[in-house]
Amino acid sequence: MSATDLAIDVTGVTKRFGDKTVVNAIDLSVRRGEIYGFLGPNGSGKTTFIRMLCGLLTPDGGSGTCLGYDLRTQQAEIKRHVGYMTQKFSYYEDLSIRENLDFIARIYAVPDRPAAVQHSLERLGLQNRSHQLAGQLSGGWKQRLALAACLIHSPQLLLLDEPTAGVDPKARREFWDEIHQLAADGLTVLITTHYMDEAERCHRLAYLAYGNLLARGTLAEVLAAAHLTTWSVSGPGLRALAARLRGQPGVEQVVAFGTMLHVSGHDAALLDATRTAASDPDHEWKKINAGLEDVFISLMDAAKDNFA
Repeated sequence: MSATDLAIDVTGVTKRFGDKTVVNAIDLSVRRGEIYGFLGPNGSGKTTFIRMLCGLLTPDGGSGTCLGYDLRTQQAEIKRHVGYMTQKFSYYEDLSIRENLDFIARIYAVPDRPAAVQHSLERLGLQNRSHQLAGQLSGGWKQRLALAACLIHSPQLLLLDEPTAGVDPKARREFWDEIHQLAADGLTVLITTHYMDEAERCHRLAYLAYGNLLARGTLAEVLAAAHLTTWSVSGPGLRALAARLRGQPGVEQVVAFGTMLHVSGHDAALLDATRTAASDPDHEWKKINAGLEDVFISLMDAAKDNFA
């Protein structure tokens, strides 16, 4: 794959605050037109990494390019071609939707600004609310405004930092439909999320924990690389069973999933021996494929907190 096929191509990117390394020698390549999911617990360095990609922070180590521009020396050019949607709603709540979009278009010197604002309103279904103050919007409508503002200058790369936190399922689905349409049109998207169903809608994934990149690849590749054995257990008294299983040889996690338990570990032989010892007529054990949440928790449990 040539460098021109990559929207993001960085090696060894590192960021420190004081004596703490919050992003530790990350290598990452993201293809143009790809939706790349960035997963990890709170405080894992995801937002810091995104801020380095879009030119808001300068790496302390490493090198690479974003949209072909050098991460260290061409930060101003990167900012012109990237749309960044932050975790916190960051637009003016005492301005209307239209006024907010017009202001952002002015900042980016968008040609034919009124037409660009109108197009953004129509594309995100905001035209009927264009005169409503941003501070009066629900979470889902604020999300649409933020996305419209990120897109108004026609960026080549969209960086989305937990964009659907606190948004209802219907709004989340509509948001993801729009993201997939944008990717189909050639826009590259890097998105952080804690929702496993959203992660599964990405083309590729990376898992970051406490500054270290622990896994990456397609969903199938990440699941396969975890080498996690998982059993689903159903029956009565699951809470008591979970208490007995935790800490047993081979058992690394016991997690309630509705009316079932997921019991997982990396040593299949030890886990099977524990299952045999714990089996009784009241509980049904069924071997299943580990899900992304099982892998997510396993990686999180194994990671070392760099602030501990």
